[in-house]
Amino acid sequence: MVVDVDEETCIACGQCEPECPVDAITVEEVAIIDEDECIDCGNCVEVCPVDAMAL
Repeated sequence: MVVDVDEETCIACGQCEPECPVDAITVEEVAIIDEDECIDCGNCVEVCPVDAMAL
């Protein structure tokens, strides 16, 4: 399982990137999740202000 990013909703605010304990998120035009690194902790899901992420 990996965090799903709704690219239509993501505003690329960057709040999720520093919350990732394994540095699996890069924010460019939208948040990009490195599926090989993601540990499904849900930190990014919790801090997303527009609910663009889901487990």
